[in-house]
Amino acid sequence: MRRRAAVLCAAAAVLAGSVTGAPARAAAPAPLTWKKCATDDYPTLECASLKVPLDHANPAGRQITLALSRVPHTAAASQGPLLVNPGGPGGSGLTLAGFVASALPKAVAARYDVIGFDPRGVGRSSPALDCVPGHFKPVRPDTVPDTPALEQANLERARSFAAECGKRYGDVLPYMDTVSSAQDMDSIRESLGASRISYFGYSYGTYLGAVYAKLHPERVRRLVLDSIVDPTGVWYADNIGQERAFDDRHRALMAWIAKYDATYGLGKDPAKVESEWYAMRAALAKKPAGGKVGAAELEDTFIPGGYYNGYWPYLAEAFASYVHDKKTEPLVEVYEDFAGVDSSGDNGYSVYTAVQCGDTAWPRDWARWRQDADAVYGKSPFMAWNNTWYNAPCMYWPTGRAQQPSVANAELPPTLLFQATDDAATPYAGGAAAHRLLTGSSLVVEQGGGNHGITLSGNACLDGYLAAYLADGKVPRSSGPADAVCAKSPDPTPLASKAASTASRGSILHGLLGFRS
Repeated sequence: MRRRAAVLCAAAAVLAGSVTGAPARAAAPAPLTWKKCATDDYPTLECASLKVPLDHANPAGRQITLALSRVPHTAAASQGPLLVNPGGPGGSGLTLAGFVASALPKAVAARYDVIGFDPRGVGRSSPALDCVPGHFKPVRPDTVPDTPALEQANLERARSFAAECGKRYGDVLPYMDTVSSAQDMDSIRESLGASRISYFGYSYGTYLGAVYAKLHPERVRRLVLDSIVDPTGVWYADNIGQERAFDDRHRALMAWIAKYDATYGLGKDPAKVESEWYAMRAALAKKPAGGKVGAAELEDTFIPGGYYNGYWPYLAEAFASYVHDKKTEPLVEVYEDFAGVDSSGDNGYSVYTAVQCGDTAWPRDWARWRQDADAVYGKSPFMAWNNTWYNAPCMYWPTGRAQQPSVANAELPPTLLFQATDDAATPYAGGAAAHRLLTGSSLVVEQGGGNHGITLSGNACLDGYLAAYLADGKVPRSSGPADAVCAKSPDPTPLASKAASTASRGSILHGLLGFRS
């Protein structure tokens, strides 16, 4: 995971498996006690905590604590709770409740209790996982294993991380999976005294919502999924798909920089700009910028640009400063803004690995991983090895794999799906697959859009469909592959000044979304 900054990153995930039945349930939890936890941006935000079973199959056993947030409805007539989730897995949802309530039209938000939560293991929930504090401390080994020593160094990092997670949290890891988090959501529903909930999830949150809907279709009132994981890829295959898609998105950034050659002076040919970027990477592998940004950290810094193009001007300026003037300070600055990991990032990555590795089976044979990574790297080098090592702890994970339900579902009310055609974190195929599997769903497509997390980010067309659905359940219908198509949000332009504002709604949202998966 990455540190949160004024502008930061977003996330994604996947699914799998065979159907599991809902476990036995304990008596209904006690009503929640809400206390003010207002911020300057979200003055009506309230917070509470909820005890839930660590193992929902043993509801009388050990309890863990979930941290919750709420913006209460203000209208005379309420449409009930709207649970929101930013993705990850590992993203905190507490502040997202305030953002969603403020970004929706007032008349729509006023009719919902917007509920945020830190999923099990995350943030203010307890226990909060942090397997290896400082795991991403720079400078890490180069991700491309050109020598046996680099390969072994990266393998040892993955092996030791998995072992330390097992050592610290061996009693918790067997229950760090998506089904358990979905059952936590039903405990939240019960604690709110609601017979049904509405749900709005981004990225990995789309999978979490789809799993909840599979387990409890009769308890779903409205369901919004934005930037959708591929239900057919399970974790390993979907991560390979991500690696290819992020290379395409990185090349889109290179083309954008070439378009503004008058500003950045890196060439009018995208291929030339790309070659300059890889030359910079090679130089940093030998001499990290500021003793912090080596080859691995450079990749980490530019990966957020694949999530959100609002970062492109900042990345381009740092890139140009290094190439033209050998200035390292701008690279260090964007690394610290977009990629540097703090304690919340350590927690997020620990939950990410615990959930991804625990959700489903991963290959245990390093030769398979190496072969697949080499194949991707040959055509799509940008994130191939970086992402391989990011997920490699799953090869050594110390706990068994939970069985995940298929999300195919014909029992839901009309459901609304949003997907950008050029999203790298959750490629378009995921939205199309979910549209097929969720009978009666409607798919809204942002044509040519490449950002991850597209509603409430400034696109009026997309937001209009979202508001209409949350207001009265209205969804678009069409006989084509998509039920509605919106033009993409405009690409950014170079910064007008160093002090350019980063407080757009899009940048705020992308600072809240869970990262990486």
